Amino acid sequence: MISALNRLVDHVEKHLTEELALDRLAGDLGTTEYHLRRMFSSLAGMPLSEYVRRRRMTVAATDVVSGGDDLLSIAVRHGYGSTEAFGRAFRAVHGATPGEARRDGGPLRTQPQLRFRLTVEGSTPMDTRVIDRPAFRLVGHAARVPLIHEGVNPHIQRHISSLPPEEHVRLKSLSNTDPSGILQVSDDLEEDRAEGSELTYLHGVAVTADTTPPGDLDAIEVPAGAWAVFRTSGAFPAALQQTWAATATEWFPSNRWRMRPGPSIVAILEFAEDFSTATTDLWLPVEAA
Repeated sequence: MISALNRLVDHVEKHLTEELALDRLAGDLGTTEYHLRRMFSSLAGMPLSEYVRRRRMTVAATDVVSGGDDLLSIAVRHGYGSTEAFGRAFRAVHGATPGEARRDGGPLRTQPQLRFRLTVEGSTPMDTRVIDRPAFRLVGHAARVPLIHEGVNPHIQRHISSLPPEEHVRLKSLSNTDPSGILQVSDDLEEDRAEGSELTYLHGVAVTADTTPPGDLDAIEVPAGAWAVFRTSGAFPAALQQTWAATATEWFPSNRWRMRPGPSIVAILEFAEDFSTATTDLWLPVEAA
């Protein structure tokens, strides 16, 4: 995976002014675009789209400050159809318009070319199992919320708090297949998983594919496939979020599995009264690499 990510970075650098043909590159690397994007964002700490934009604007800044060409020519050269679109991207990265940067020589924020290197980690074994599951349904109450990588997501907390206690009891009574119990489900995430991007959060349970859920509940159809299940105990949600990160930095690079499209599921097995600590199972949809 480290080699694949470095080839991705080289590909980006060669095609900075073009639309990236990641599906073809991923195929050449023996992986999928979905998995490649997720591994990049997890290890680089930013979505691939954000890295491309920063690199484009880093290179474009030289042309802007040198003053040799008009701004429209520079915009077109770097893949933008208008000075307005170019100006918005430039300002988002550098904090100044192209005109201000040309006049004042800055401010300019440089995004160096990334290079991924192997480091020795993983001294703590990860409690993981890989299982095949037939198709099933996730049913419950869904809401669109922004993605937050660290700490408690207040939007999810408000969604859960809005449900009356008796609704949690009803949901739990509907559960009839694994993963069992009340589940926290994340679906419809953007491929880059950018902080603040929207996802569908479902507070619900898993039922068999032939179960007809009540009409007032939202449903997510989950196809048959393999799942990697990671068990975590400790401070909540910090320990769970650390496990999320470790799947990208340690588990996937060490195993012949890759992410496939589908929801991620958190099953809370045990928890303190104040939810300060918990034991959880993180279910991620996977396929053989």
